[in-house]
Amino acid sequence: MNKKADFIVRKYRQNDYDEIIDIWLATGMGDSKRNDDKKTIQNTIDIGGCLLILEDINKARICGTSWMTFDGRRIHLHHFAILPEYQGKGLSKILLAESLKFVKNKGCQVKLEVHRTNEKAINLYKKEGFQYLGDYDVYIIRNIYNSSGI
Repeated sequence: MNKKADFIVRKYRQNDYDEIIDIWLATGMGDSKRNDDKKTIQNTIDIGGCLLILEDINKARICGTSWMTFDGRRIHLHHFAILPEYQGKGLSKILLAESLKFVKNKGCQVKLEVHRTNEKAINLYKKEGFQYLGDYDVYIIRNIYNSSGI
């Protein structure tokens, strides 16, 4: 049984990239369409965001991520993921607490998107004070070069 003392939350380092991509793929957070490359991650950090890493220190293994980007008025929390074999152990609470510390230090609002069928995540977020924003649908253009260019 893992103890909470066996885990640390730290900031992203560039040599973490391959492991975090594996986590994002394993948890449905990443694919080639999302443009989640090293350069994009570093750019978001450089303009005030943060990528937190949850690490199993006994195994020297990354087992969770929390990527927060900053748009000048609020933090967007995304790619909040725990490897499946580490889920159900209370580790998401540790990672979310550290994420919210970052947000408090920025002094901004925090916003996230979660799939409506992800009940575990929704319950976690609600317990920490997140509220459903309303009946909004989310739209995205992943490749701006494929748009009509109105």
